[in-house]
Amino acid sequence: MDKHEVKTSFNSGMSFTATINGHAVTMDSNDADGHHTGASPKRLMLAALAGCTGIDVVSILNKMKVSFSDFSIDVEASLTEEHPKIYKDVLVTYRIKVEESDRSKMEKAVKLSEDKYCGVSAMFRAFSKVSIKIIYV
Repeated sequence: MDKHEVKTSFNSGMSFTATINGHAVTMDSNDADGHHTGASPKRLMLAALAGCTGIDVVSILNKMKVSFSDFSIDVEASLTEEHPKIYKDVLVTYRIKVEESDRSKMEKAVKLSEDKYCGVSAMFRAFSKVSIKIIYV
């Protein structure tokens, strides 16, 4: 069984630093109590979603021998009104430059990531509605 571990320590104020595979990630509250020394934990979840699906898409496009450039992923989400406030609607927007003839391959790569490979996406779908948009640049 695969097991992930993250060590997190208190800095000061509302700030914490998590160590993930030797990489330090600082988190802080983005409201009045925080000092904005790092990303908010909820927004890091959105970054994890973008990173997970992005790695999948690049891997799949490389296997399909699709040349691409200008690839970016934006994730926006709305929160529920009641506490605990969780993400309810999530939009993942892929922006990519590929040949028009390779657009169907890009769509297949995104679908494979979302439906089969991206564990973060699967976790998000357990508690929110995830929508996908691809913009060709």
